Amino acid sequence: MKNINFLAFAMPAFFLFLFLEYKLAQRKKRPEIFNYESSVSNISIGIAERLINLFVAASFYQLYYLIYDDYRIFEIPSNFLVWIALILATDFVWYWYHRLGHEVNFFWAAHIVHHHSEEFNFTAAARITTFQAIVRTGFWCILPFVGFHPTMVITMLIVHGAYSFFTHTQLVGKIKWLEYIFVTPSVHGVHHASDEKYLDKNYGDMFTFWDRLFGTFQEEEEKPKYGLTHPLKSYSFLWQHFHYYFEIYELWRRSKGFKARWKAVFGSPAHMDQDIRPTLEKRFLQDKSNPHQRLRFRNYLYIQLGISTLLLTVFTYYFDHLQAYDKIFVLSIIIITLINCGAILEQRKWIYYLEYTRIFMITTYFLYERDLTIFFFVPLAVMIFAEQLFSLSKYYQNMILQLEAAE
Repeated sequence: MKNINFLAFAMPAFFLFLFLEYKLAQRKKRPEIFNYESSVSNISIGIAERLINLFVAASFYQLYYLIYDDYRIFEIPSNFLVWIALILATDFVWYWYHRLGHEVNFFWAAHIVHHHSEEFNFTAAARITTFQAIVRTGFWCILPFVGFHPTMVITMLIVHGAYSFFTHTQLVGKIKWLEYIFVTPSVHGVHHASDEKYLDKNYGDMFTFWDRLFGTFQEEEEKPKYGLTHPLKSYSFLWQHFHYYFEIYELWRRSKGFKARWKAVFGSPAHMDQDIRPTLEKRFLQDKSNPHQRLRFRNYLYIQLGISTLLLTVFTYYFDHLQAYDKIFVLSIIIITLINCGAILEQRKWIYYLEYTRIFMITTYFLYERDLTIFFFVPLAVMIFAEQLFSLSKYYQNMILQLEAAE
């Protein structure tokens, strides 16, 4: 992709705006806007989406061109009025994609990750998964099918996404006169709320008139409570991505007959059995002995996220010039690191073995680069010997899994 190098600056720009938001929150004495564990979780999911998107975004663009070249209905020119029509069409398609994402279980499974966070700031904007990107692309295909050129569509999607990023903040209050037309942070904050009066409202991404037209607009009245009506009891990177698919499967398994099973997959999330998530959490998640404790050794998480971000930025910049094995190596290392971050927040003792896996992968990669793979067993033997001799796992767990009283 010709423009892939420009995407390398997306993550540094994200952290720049995040830093500015954080400092402004401090200046306004609004420390409640940021929560350490939640922010780490949000950023981890954002890094994963940017990473995997490198491998699939090109296919999205190719799909747009295929539809436009072979199946477009109209030949739409490029001029000022057409660009205005495109931005309106883009937000209209988004409205229905977004609304169905809340009203259909299968789509909600991809979108729910964006709503896990109980904080509302720029990190929450990063909670996009590749599953959601794939579903969304299916809706975006309507635009080249109608006749908008793919170059115009891709450009508009970038503008659309950039606008929505800045609506994820609490530092901008209500701007009532602007909200008659545009989505503001206050309007979008209502969408992220779990209060009953705010549920299933404000689906528009740039404009509010779709919500006003279809009866789903709600202005902010009381301060919203952000997150899900039934909050997820985990910061696990994997569980956050897949828990609702497990819930759908469990509902499908319990259902009898074709109609009931169809509803389990394509029915409303409002009809999901409320005992399913607690049952699955009890089955797959460990109980926390003291929910008022939090991780003490936070710098290790900062280091891992920092290295992952740097690696992703460089990886994105040189993506087209790398070999397949380089790409698989970087993909694996970053994903394992993000799983590690979630496991540390969950205080999982098996994170130590993830560390071993990461070290083994790095050494094997460099041995392969030097055509010395015949010696791949050497670092493995050294790690086994060191563990047996020094019991490194105990030292590691005692240092990394220190806890302190939550603030």
